[in-house]
Amino acid sequence: MPFVLHWAQELWRPVFEIVLFWFIFYFLLVYIKDSGMAQALKGLVVLVVFFLAAQVFELKTIRWILAHLFEISILGCLILFQPELRRGLTRIGQNPLFKIFLKEERAVEELVKAVTALAERKIGALIAIEREVSLKPYAETGIALDGILTSELLLTIFMPNTPVHDGGVVVQGGRVVAVGCLFPLSQSQSLSKVFGTRHRAGLGLSEETDALVIVASEETGGVSLMNHGKMMREVNEEKLRQNILELYKPQGASSAKSFGRRRFWRRGS
Repeated sequence: MPFVLHWAQELWRPVFEIVLFWFIFYFLLVYIKDSGMAQALKGLVVLVVFFLAAQVFELKTIRWILAHLFEISILGCLILFQPELRRGLTRIGQNPLFKIFLKEERAVEELVKAVTALAERKIGALIAIEREVSLKPYAETGIALDGILTSELLLTIFMPNTPVHDGGVVVQGGRVVAVGCLFPLSQSQSLSKVFGTRHRAGLGLSEETDALVIVASEETGGVSLMNHGKMMREVNEEKLRQNILELYKPQGASSAKSFGRRRFWRRGS
């Protein structure tokens, strides 16, 4: 047993290093392919082939030239690929692995800002946030968009007289994936007749999925939240922010579900 433990302790380091370098080389190759550096690297490979050929056939002059050329190649690459290297470092800083929580909070703030502005102007809106259950079947009923979630984008989508303002919006992570979507209408008899198609569609979607649905009423300017077939009306800006942060968890949100069923949604109509 001590031998096995010692072997495991010695093994984790090389395994970790292999996995780490595998990820580094993978992302490096993907970035090189997408950034346009591939053609320049092909030229570098040709020079390496020439250098190896010069070594094999003992072409001393060519080998001397290429050897001195490779000595300054690092500095040359830094100069030639300065824009690409800068973009690569920027991508690393923007990677979701490093900014997942900040990205989520930013998306929530943009969402709250947009819904508040729509409600104040009495512009109707229907927004569904995907959690564990996929909303792909409903997104396919609309128009694919796949844009970064911003308040300006949502305000533009729901502005009156636009082609998609009457449909629903599907939000996945921090992106608006589809607009003008059709959601199933709720058949609940307990829903008041004062609510229109948007509220029935939002409630119907929440009955069939675990999505968090936000509805802004164009008649009253009020905001409603739907989850698990329950609805909470007249939600103010701060309460909207708090509850979206609680429930805006696409993966493994079991605590959010229990929160919604036990405490928040029992006040629904």
